[in-house]
Amino acid sequence: MNRTQKAELVEGLAARLAETPLVILADYRGVTVNEITALRREIRAAGAEYKVVKNTLLRRAIEGTDKEGMNQFLAGMTGVVLSGDDPIATAKSLRDLTKDLQKEKRFIIKGGWFEGDALDAEAVKKVADLPSREELLSLLLRTIQEGPRQVLGVVQAPARDLLYLLKNYERKLEEAAG
Repeated sequence: MNRTQKAELVEGLAARLAETPLVILADYRGVTVNEITALRREIRAAGAEYKVVKNTLLRRAIEGTDKEGMNQFLAGMTGVVLSGDDPIATAKSLRDLTKDLQKEKRFIIKGGWFEGDALDAEAVKKVADLPSREELLSLLLRTIQEGPRQVLGVVQAPARDLLYLLKNYERKLEEAAG
């Protein structure tokens, strides 16, 4: 790779890093090419991207940005996961896809960056435990609907109670007559 190709790669990587809300760095030592290819395919389906980049080029791409805190994780072999629009879905899919590899210590999360903060490995794993966008939206919708539902129950209660009272009175009259 010549100097201009490296400069283009750094420029493209810097542009991609600027728009992504989640970056995960991992050591992929011992992972086979077929496993990495399958991981790339599955990650791409989740709207994310997996790249293997030289540490020096990645350092140049994050130089002068708010992602410079990731420099501490740039040692050894580094694979970079760049999320798409839904960073939580990316973190969850990466966790699920690499569960066996992580147990075998062949794919180790080093750290990352999420919404303005550099994260260690444990914090990256906690991002995967956050509720997804859909779960948060459904929770918000339930919360918004609960207030009117309770007000409606309070408004309907006197009429319902009156109806029960009249039904009971009708039953008593029928029992007394019959």
